[in-house]
Parts: sequence; C-alpha cells; structure tokens
Amino acid sequence: MPRLALFALVVCALAVTAAVVSFVEGSFLGVVWILIAGLSSNMAWYYVRRAKVEKAAAAAGTEA
Repeated sequence: MPRLALFALVVCALAVTAAVVSFVEGSFLGVVWILIAGLSSNMAWYYVRRAKVEKAAAAAGTEA
C-alpha cells in the first residue's frame, strides 16, 4: 500500500473518531469531521487505485 494512502487512512480513522466524540459531547462540529473523513477516504482510494494502475502499466511494459 502506498505511503500516502496509508496516511490518508489514518487521517480518516482519526476524523471518524473525532466526529464520534464531538457528537457524543453534543457539538455539531462533528459534521466538519465527517466531511474531512470523506475527503481523506477518497484520497486513500485514489492513491491505492493509482498505485494499482502504475503497477499494471509497469508489468505490461516489461512484457512487451
């Protein structure tokens, strides 16, 4: 797994935890944390997908 994807997953997990804590304490600031979690999960998906495409391209390049 690419390092940036791993960092994005960690940020996503921390943002979800912060959102839960915010909502438990009665703060609507958790909505912002949910948005950050969504953004970071999309970033993680993007970096994993990009690494998979690059790996496939490198494999196809060596076969030709």
